[in-house]
Amino acid sequence: MKASVYIATSLDGFIARKNGALDWLPGADGAANDSTEDFGYQAFMDGVDHLVMGRNSFELVLSFGAWPYEKPVTILSGSMKSLPPGLPDSVDLMNCSPQHLFQELEQRGRKSLYIDGGKTIQGFLSNRLIDELTLTRVPILLGEGIPLFGPLGKDIKLEHLETTSFPNGFVQSRYRVP
Repeated sequence: MKASVYIATSLDGFIARKNGALDWLPGADGAANDSTEDFGYQAFMDGVDHLVMGRNSFELVLSFGAWPYEKPVTILSGSMKSLPPGLPDSVDLMNCSPQHLFQELEQRGRKSLYIDGGKTIQGFLSNRLIDELTLTRVPILLGEGIPLFGPLGKDIKLEHLETTSFPNGFVQSRYRVP
């Protein structure tokens, strides 16, 4: 089974402001986006069959309104006891280690996971469960916020696969985790 990350960061490596706000991301304010560019997101989503996200990312997604995912989603949280009503049956909640969740989803026949959320990504990375990272750097410096990466215990060397520069200043790099 393959586990991948697809995420945007500020140039200084933050995925959100300290309060979790994403207002610095183009389009996060609800304003119309002049570009039809999706930065490879749809192609990425077409290649995954299950999403895994942490509680903070889940709560952020809920704040957007209607549930946006048709694929199965697992919320990985040690603090949530139940899911709010009104979600599709394809959404479940688990309180376990990344290794246990990985094994569980593999037993369910999943082939390709999308791992989302800072702490969730960090947990999967530190347990060597991530195969590929797609990082899109947005040309803004936040100075402080929620970092994408945290303590790992030891270095994780990455193999660069490709980098794409977009006209709006975004720079997207894809890496394999050997």
